[in-house]
Amino acid sequence: MHDKDKIVLVYTGNEVTVERIKVNLEMEGIIPIVKDGFNSGLSAGFVGGVPSGIDLFVLDSDFEKAIEIVKVIVEE
Repeated sequence: MHDKDKIVLVYTGNEVTVERIKVNLEMEGIIPIVKDGFNSGLSAGFVGGVPSGIDLFVLDSDFEKAIEIVKVIVEE
């Protein structure tokens, strides 16, 4: 990771789609970060977020390649 790399949002959606995108990104050598406020909140004893609002982030340097993968999966 370079100092100038930022983490950017590439997709927000449900758990099934996010997991599918995550696997495909990893197969292409892109390391995604998943932020699931709903399940994190449940684990802590309160509700935060919505079940269909799981965020998937990648490094800015991987964004162009990642967004192409997301488009293919979402358009299926």
